[in-house]
Amino acid sequence: MNPVPLAEKMRPKSLADIYGQKHLVGPGKIIERMIATKQPTSLILWGPPGTGKTTLARIIATQTESDFIELSAVSATKADVKKVSEHATQNKRLATRTILFVDEIHRFNKAQQDAFLPLVESGIIILIGATTENPSFEVINPLLSRSRVLVLEPLTKEDILSILKRAASQEKISRHRLPLASLNLLAEISAGDARVALNNLELARSLAEGKAITSEIILSAAQKKLPGYDKKGENHYNVISAFIKSLRGSSVEGSLYYLARALQAGEDPKFIARRMVIFASEDIGLSGNGALGLAVATFQAVERIGMPEAQYNLFHCAAALAKSKKSRQVTSLMHEAQSLAQNYPESAVPLHLRNAPTKLMKNLGYADGYKWQADFKPTDGFLPKEITGTKENK
Repeated sequence: MNPVPLAEKMRPKSLADIYGQKHLVGPGKIIERMIATKQPTSLILWGPPGTGKTTLARIIATQTESDFIELSAVSATKADVKKVSEHATQNKRLATRTILFVDEIHRFNKAQQDAFLPLVESGIIILIGATTENPSFEVINPLLSRSRVLVLEPLTKEDILSILKRAASQEKISRHRLPLASLNLLAEISAGDARVALNNLELARSLAEGKAITSEIILSAAQKKLPGYDKKGENHYNVISAFIKSLRGSSVEGSLYYLARALQAGEDPKFIARRMVIFASEDIGLSGNGALGLAVATFQAVERIGMPEAQYNLFHCAAALAKSKKSRQVTSLMHEAQSLAQNYPESAVPLHLRNAPTKLMKNLGYADGYKWQADFKPTDGFLPKEITGTKENK
């Protein structure tokens, strides 16, 4: 039987055990009131990893005497959602309240999120979703309008230190084995994530083999625990940068390798799809007008179909963009137009290009000489007279 991880053993069981988030769990605050009145409502808990989203959901369910069901949007299937619906419906008949906690709810696509609407509207479930992403962009509006969005803040260094000291006391790790300098280092490298801090402590204790847990051991433990990819870390940007540069360099192999790395590390596929939509106009543009349509269709496929099936669309699009002829013409034209607009923000629109819906306007010269025919080029061009040095006004 595998031992219980330290982070799970230290998970708070009541609001009194929680460090941080006083704006939510303090006296008179929303979660404290919700528990005191035993009247939970649907919530979207938005905050960085390791700030207590899962813990809060479990405490709310326990202390409001609700049946707690937990799903992960990473692995949950349509069949799982159906089972939850059937179970919660039976609970309602028995006058038992059901709280459904969906971890990483932003990973569900629109259709998957839509499936929860009738359950929330009918009171069959109380939905608590957890997300590290901005719910304005990642959670559908109908769910947002039926939920309270609560923002969780990263834990302070003092919060992390308190958690680590409590863990050391519970695990009987003496001050001699875990000196203050080591505690401070664990807190500093956790980046406000209690789970990271506790996982690093657990691994460092194992590596120390009964001896003092030094800074060197802690850094070694942190290195072992750090994934090769972190959505908020430098390697996240490095991998995405390498992906875009491989597309730009027409390397199909490189593009697909970095795409696979990002997806395997848990990158949001919609983020990757958005990057390819931008790339299609920025780096291919007019040399391959079908590229933008393919990229937009890929984004829609990811949004509507979801993973893992949409990975075919992502790899298809990436390979096609890598193989496409490249051109920065659209980007150059955009920058030139933006520069002109910035330098001549108040220039009068030439009279011959103005609309002339009245006789007075026509008498003033509005639309004078303009002809309604394809590719008509007026003698005075299309730009204001003071804009010189362009192809049209030379």
